[in-house]
Amino acid sequence: MPAPTVASILDTLLSNFGYLAVFALVGMESLGVPVPGETMLITAAIYAGATHNLTIGGVIGAAIAGAIIGDNIGFALGYKGGYPLLLRHGARLHVDERHLKVARYMFDGYGGKVVFFGRFVSILRTYAAFLAGVSHMHWRRFFVYNAAGGVVWSVAFALAGYYGQAAFKQLSTPIDVALAAAAVVAIVWVVLFVRRHADRLAAVAEQAYPGPLTNE
Repeated sequence: MPAPTVASILDTLLSNFGYLAVFALVGMESLGVPVPGETMLITAAIYAGATHNLTIGGVIGAAIAGAIIGDNIGFALGYKGGYPLLLRHGARLHVDERHLKVARYMFDGYGGKVVFFGRFVSILRTYAAFLAGVSHMHWRRFFVYNAAGGVVWSVAFALAGYYGQAAFKQLSTPIDVALAAAAVVAIVWVVLFVRRHADRLAAVAEQAYPGPLTNE
């Protein structure tokens, strides 16, 4: 008996749990669990258009709620748990206070863009909220960009799946490849930027956060 595919599993979840399945998978992915939240959103939108057992408004609402709530839980885990953990045991992972200060400085300056646009990139969509918490990004600023990204992402992908169905299925692979390539390029660029400007960034970050870091 062949193993069930991702598509068949998602279809089963939608048939049995409807909007709750959309909320749960999008929320889990936003929380930091590598599950196919975006695929679930697209599948649910296509399912709604094909069967009318779900409404597109309900799918969008469930995705927005899952994205925002999941990201905020991930942020809280990073802020309350991940940050103190890295302060105490970061040396084992080759992460010291210098690295944490640079991360905090970059999130303070560019965190909004990372959180908003990260919603559209698979790797960042899963971990941006946790990293924002670890970097102690201000929660109100995080929430604004997080909510904006969650709304735009949910509406755009749901409507594309709902109205584009057959065409979107054909384009899904090129879109995935393009997004993956964009993610790789972005990550490589950030790594190279940080390496080339590590000393300068560390000096500026030290001025912004003088002395030993604390959990506050």
